[in-house]
Order: sequence, then structure tokens, then C-alpha cells
Amino acid sequence: MSAVLNLPGGSVTLEAGPAPATGGDWTRTAYAAAHVVADPLAEADPWVDVALDWDRTLAFREHLWDLGFGVAEAMDTAQRGMGLDWPTSLELIRRSTELAKGRGALVASGAGTDHLAPGPEVTIDDVIRAYEEQCEAVEAAGSRVILMASRALARAAAGPEDYARVYGRVLSGLGRPAILHWLGEMFDPALEGYWGSGDHMAAMETCLSVIAENADKVDGIKISLLSAEKEIAMRRRLPEGVVMYTGDDFNYPDLIEGDAEGHSHALLGIFDPIAPVAARALSELARGDAAAYHGAFAPTVPLSRHIFRAPTRFYKTGVVFMAYLNGHQDHFTMVGGQESTRSTLHLAEIVRLANAAGLIADPDMAAARARAVFAARGVAA
Repeated sequence: MSAVLNLPGGSVTLEAGPAPATGGDWTRTAYAAAHVVADPLAEADPWVDVALDWDRTLAFREHLWDLGFGVAEAMDTAQRGMGLDWPTSLELIRRSTELAKGRGALVASGAGTDHLAPGPEVTIDDVIRAYEEQCEAVEAAGSRVILMASRALARAAAGPEDYARVYGRVLSGLGRPAILHWLGEMFDPALEGYWGSGDHMAAMETCLSVIAENADKVDGIKISLLSAEKEIAMRRRLPEGVVMYTGDDFNYPDLIEGDAEGHSHALLGIFDPIAPVAARALSELARGDAAAYHGAFAPTVPLSRHIFRAPTRFYKTGVVFMAYLNGHQDHFTMVGGQESTRSTLHLAEIVRLANAAGLIADPDMAAARARAVFAARGVAA
């Protein structure tokens, strides 16, 4: 099955990718940070209001669970902090967690301080209360907490000691060990200088100290710095029992495979659009076939690097575009109107790279949907 699609720069013949491989006994824990599906017919102003298509949003989580992934819920991939507010996030967490319980599926959910607007009047105690409010709500829903980085803390903290105080207090009140998330400034410019330093290696010292002092309350840490070297350096220094979840959407194959001194598990936004191929790769790794593992993953890396290219915070547009092309939603409309954040040429390259990676489920459908998007942007069919 194939379909020819006219794109800026020349036509492409779309080919159907291989049938999805379902997850087996993987040797890595793999969470996919999942996107949300907007409701394009809601009576709402996209820049102001949040309206989700709950059926399609939850169906996509079932798709990920069917393939063997855990779901990292209400994270930045779900446009947390870029259109998805805390009340809607909590409703999403409750619905997703309840659905996961019925399936025995894995889910962990983001808790942060995004209902607290950063400002000069915000104190460290305010940040602690905001974190505790969200953590309590997430655990009450039955989900493990992913402790998200806080814009309010980045603004209010005077130095590393304030991070130690906040994280120590918040972690101490949790019922289950949390996953920490160090989100780099390339994903969110408001988080520059997190952990009290603009130097990532100095910041890492503070983060490692916090983890060491609260190791019984930390399941692992996801770092999203897009640097394999920094992730490996930190991974080798984690306390016994605390794992690394790679958040590196540029270098994930090597980091997940690991080396003689250890490996990373995964909590990745790119696993949302590449889930069928990623499931196959992780199954090959579990079977001990490193060549097949890299053979599956390698074609997805150029796609991932393109989707996550600077400004990295706009990567969600590529993720949702892929979901639209592959039939997981019937429109290319995003919360907050974020479908407008990437250029026509950027979207065209996503189509080419997704095709090369074997990620087109139905060429005829993908071509028809792509034509509609590109026609609205002035590209003749």
C-alpha cells in the first residue's frame, strides 16, 4: 500500500510501516509522555479556554498501554504550562488513572506549581504549599507523582538551599517514591538556572544532594537536557535504588541500551509518535538482539531531532501532527492554538522523516489528511 503526496520541495511516496509490535517482558521501564486531543468544536477561545476531546485523549492512552508503555500523564507533552491548566490536568489525571486501574496499566502523573503564578511576591513557603496541594491530589487519584520543575520556584529561589528545602519538604509528605523531573531551559526558558545555577554541572551537584538526602522517597529522575554526556555523568552517581529515566529525545537509543556501568530507563515525549517502532526496539533489546534494537530505533532519531529542534518547546506541534496523520484524532487543532507554532516546511519534513522511519500506519489516510493541512497553507495538491 502506498500513496503519493505533493510536498514543498518535491513529492514523496508514503509507504505503510510494519505492523505494531506489542510489549513483552521488557528489560527497561518505558513511559510515554502523552499528548492531549483538543475539542475543535467546543464553544471556547483556544488562547484562553481549555477544551479536550476526552474520548480521543483517553483512547490514545489505551493505544500506548496496548503497546506495552506506561503513560506519563499531564506532563509538558500534554501542553502542561502551554495551554493545559491545572484543573484540566487534574481531571485528566483522575480519568487516566482510573482507566489504568481497570487494565492494570502503568501511569505516573505530573505534580507541579502551575496554579501559582511566578512573581516577586511569591515566597518559598508559597511554592511548598502549591507543590503539596498538587501532590496530594495526584496521590489521592491513585497515581505515582512525577515532581515537575517549578517556574515559581525558579523565580523565588535565592540559591541551592531553597531547592533543598522545597524538595525535602515536599518529598517527605509523599506516600510513594516520586520521579523527579529536571526540565532544561531549552524546553522551558523560565526554568533557566534551575537547582540554583546556570551551569548544569553545578546544578547537578545540588540535584544529586537532594536525591541522596531523600533517596527513600525518590524512585528515579528524568532529566531533559538533551546531553547524553550529562545524563551518563549523573546516572553513574545516583544512589542505589534510584534509577535514571532518560528524557533525551536526541540520544535515547544509546542511553536506553546503556554501557558496562549502567543504563537509563525511559520517560520520553518522542515515544508518543514513535510508539509502534519503539515497542519493537524495546522487545529486541529484551531478546538481546542489539543490532535489531538499533536497526529499529535508528530511523526514528532524525525524526525526533527534527520534532524537538529549537525552539524545543514547540515540539508538541509535531507530536500532534503525527497523531492526526495516523488517525488518532480527526483534526490538527491543538489546545492554545499551538498548531501554528511550526512552519509548513517543518511539517513537510516530519512527513518525510516519519515515512522513512516506518511510522505511517495508512498511507492513503495520511496523504489525505496531510493534503488538507498543506492546502490550508497554500500548497497545491
